[in-house]
Amino acid sequence: MERVLLVALGGALGSVMRYLTTLLATRWLGSDFPWGTLAVNVVGSFLIGVVHELGSDALHVSPEARLFLATGVMGGLTTYSAFSYETARLMESQAWATAWSYVVVTTAACVALCFLGFATGRYVSR
Repeated sequence: MERVLLVALGGALGSVMRYLTTLLATRWLGSDFPWGTLAVNVVGSFLIGVVHELGSDALHVSPEARLFLATGVMGGLTTYSAFSYETARLMESQAWATAWSYVVVTTAACVALCFLGFATGRYVSR
């Protein structure tokens, strides 16, 4: 139960951070481009790499802190960070075909399913 609470608290914090980042980015840079989403995805991808490296090899981050930060905060901030981490690990292990397949399939499927979600939402709302 303690692990679930760590993830939940981290996720709440990450979600609030995402919301505030989007508000600030829109205020500072405008709404013509999703700057806030780009910012949290890029920062989250970097931070999940740092947290996992410090937690797995050097053991500078406890398993509990890693769960709170990587799964909770980064999960709430952006799920793109987990995708980036998994892809980078595949590339690091020289699994290039698997890594690039993952990138292409994930991107295409997620965008396509988002459009399907639009259509479903429109259908349900009629």
